[in-house]
Amino acid sequence: MNWSRWRSIPWIDTRAAFVAGTPKGGALLDLGSSDGKTLCHMWELRPDLSFSSVDLGERPPHTPPATSFAQVDLESQSLPWASESFDAITCMHVVEHLRSMTNLWREVVRVLKPGGRVYIETPGPASLETPSASGTLKGKVTMNFYDDPTHIRPVPIASLVRAAKDTGLTVLRTGRSRNWLFAAAYPLLSILPPTRKKYVAKLHWLGWSVYLIAEKAGA
Repeated sequence: MNWSRWRSIPWIDTRAAFVAGTPKGGALLDLGSSDGKTLCHMWELRPDLSFSSVDLGERPPHTPPATSFAQVDLESQSLPWASESFDAITCMHVVEHLRSMTNLWREVVRVLKPGGRVYIETPGPASLETPSASGTLKGKVTMNFYDDPTHIRPVPIASLVRAAKDTGLTVLRTGRSRNWLFAAAYPLLSILPPTRKKYVAKLHWLGWSVYLIAEKAGA
């Protein structure tokens, strides 16, 4: 769904609400962009922003115009941008793939501008209890944490809070990530045959993912 629809109601989606709060004309860095589709949604919401992208793999097939991209191992390599370059950083469904978050947090703090904010999202406790998808969608939709063989370990929100504080950031908010429209659709979809849309709605209904927003101290 095109995020331009959320411009007047960004609160309807946890991620959109964070991106909407970025200063006008600001710079946003997305860590672990995968195929780049979520980054494109951010651009739909805020085309005034300057976007940069990082992934362990090659440049995503989908990126906003003029996106700066770097291939980086977030466990061991530095980000190729100067200190205090970004107003906002997003890092969604990355930390559960890392053996260590030490380098990631150090680099996040370094490249954030004073007053800049970071949004971290990861599978929450519900992901450990949710049954896997069935039928033709088995193995195609991650419903249980262990459906994804590249997941290393769950990362409790308390661990993210502690890491943020240890690196000098102020934790502003934690919670469950949802799109409320998708969540509201689930009771109806739940009585229909399994589809990808039904499973995605269930993830939002459950609050399957958790998030943290933290801020770097101002100058």
